[in-house]
Amino acid sequence: MTRLDREDGLAVLTIDAPPLNLYTASLQRDLLEAIAALEDRPARALLIRAQGRVVSGGVDVALFDAQGSPAEAKVFFDELLTVPDRIAALPFPTVFAAHGLCLTWAFEVAVACDLLLAASRAKFGLVEKVVGLTPTMGGTQRLAARAGVARAKEFVFTGDTYSAETLERWNVVNRVLPDEGFDAAAREFTARLAAGPTRAHAATKRILAHFEHGGVPEANAHVTSIAAELFDTEDLRGAVKSFLAEGPGKASFTGR
Repeated sequence: MTRLDREDGLAVLTIDAPPLNLYTASLQRDLLEAIAALEDRPARALLIRAQGRVVSGGVDVALFDAQGSPAEAKVFFDELLTVPDRIAALPFPTVFAAHGLCLTWAFEVAVACDLLLAASRAKFGLVEKVVGLTPTMGGTQRLAARAGVARAKEFVFTGDTYSAETLERWNVVNRVLPDEGFDAAAREFTARLAAGPTRAHAATKRILAHFEHGGVPEANAHVTSIAAELFDTEDLRGAVKSFLAEGPGKASFTGR
């Protein structure tokens, strides 16, 4: 149901559970296994993509029917939340590529990634209201962090699907790309991140995590020590020497 491929520092995690890439217990096991592999052997950048006509049609509702009590549901939801939380914690750039309809869990994973790329035909929704539920994998709050609380309420309350163009305007989607050639463009974009100073990218993620937690004052309390640690990296030392010898833009990076 998932496949993890690696090439030159780029990892590509493909979701392939036809026909609708529904979230099932089996898919969750596969996702957690792939995430564990990335935690054990980090990539320099990760692209998450889906195979098939849609990114996902949502969650297999039988999973909800199987919950016998609020206590059981709490355990189940805690397990679900580990997937986007662990993706968000990966110490390298993560990019989600949405080529079509992207509902519920897939959208929640998408906004747990650092960057979200969308094909122009893509549509997004948190439609849990149809079963009397609220999203449980962090999508509501991560959407609010990008678009604001009022937009998150609208998105979840209505259960409507929203276009890639609309979510780009809301600052949820980073870039809308043409439908034709979308997959190759998403791979090229992420490969470019993988070829960059990925230790510095990891430092940027740490600084912004402090900002998300405590705003500018907390980020300021940590930024200088995080940046100073980069002077132990080959990438910074080599890039500085390259800049001085050859000018900007000539350095290559290894992620060390």
